[in-house]
Amino acid sequence: MILKSVALNNFRNYGEMRLEFDKGTNILYGDNAQGKTNILEAVYVSGTTKSHKGSKDRELIRFGQEESHIRTVVERNGLDYQIDMHIKKNRTKGIAINKVPIKKASELFGILNIVFFSPEDLNIIKDGPSQRRRFLDMELCQLDKIYLYQLTKYNKILNQRNKLLKDISFKPELQDTLSVWDMQLIEYGRKIIASRKNFIDRLNEIVPKIHNDISGGREELILSYEPNVSEEFMEQELMRNQEKDLKCRMTSVGPHRDDMCFMIEGIDIRKFGSQGQQRSCALSLKLSEIELVKNVIKDTPILFLDDVLSELDSNRQNFLLNSIHDIQTVITCTGLDEFVKNRFEIDKIFRVINGTVSNEIEKFQCLENGGTT
Repeated sequence: MILKSVALNNFRNYGEMRLEFDKGTNILYGDNAQGKTNILEAVYVSGTTKSHKGSKDRELIRFGQEESHIRTVVERNGLDYQIDMHIKKNRTKGIAINKVPIKKASELFGILNIVFFSPEDLNIIKDGPSQRRRFLDMELCQLDKIYLYQLTKYNKILNQRNKLLKDISFKPELQDTLSVWDMQLIEYGRKIIASRKNFIDRLNEIVPKIHNDISGGREELILSYEPNVSEEFMEQELMRNQEKDLKCRMTSVGPHRDDMCFMIEGIDIRKFGSQGQQRSCALSLKLSEIELVKNVIKDTPILFLDDVLSELDSNRQNFLLNSIHDIQTVITCTGLDEFVKNRFEIDKIFRVINGTVSNEIEKFQCLENGGTT
């Protein structure tokens, strides 16, 4: 899978912009707040319909404009796919694949697979459960159309149930309708729990070796899924907590409260790990994600490294850079020092300044004496 180009019109801080990528390593560099991450976000949106930041559509449109357009060209299995996406302030997105409009966003999935690694991911271990659920959902939604459908349905039903719980406090007779939402919540909740459990099991086939290598053979990392409730007892627990839900006006049981745990030699790294251990675990998780995606799609995903290198020490930088030589990568950074220091070969460099991209350089190689070619 190769990301060939992206063209933007009125997206974030870009008026008009087009980039052609190399199939190897591409660098977007420049000062902070110039628009580097916006390019990655645009590609991610064109592949998944959603921002990796969770931004709403209207926030993606350039200030003062009514709509935005993203055009992405991807090569997969020797065929080119052009994805056109129109983002509008007050209407649903318009999407076309090879100039043919599609009716369902799910038709888009499977064309473009992206593993997105940002500084926020380095904090996934120590942050709250919502960040870890977000990690699960971001990747599962790219890999499994059915999971995307189930998660979308679950979230809609959850919102409806929570609204009903609030309404019941004013109209008690509405409680008779609660069971309608409960049965649907249970149906989709069970499926989400099963999919997440399977995903963690598959990651556990990969992550121990990668983490062992990162830690120099000193540590073994094991992931565990911590569902808020098991599949078989979801109905029972939802009924048991009904009075609590009515009192709090919120659903207290279900996969929207799941978590995942990171264990090294029986120690919960979320609570007792050092910052270095937590960052090594996060790096292991993302590299394992790449391998899992390769196994599932029988192809290589595209890797986005968004200002991650500056957050890693030299050992972890070297490990990461040495692990991605066989995958197309787009890296954002404020300077090129990390690559010179690590003698890393770069295929294309773009400089980003205030919403414009310029100074394209090809075949930049960092030599051992610190020079370049």
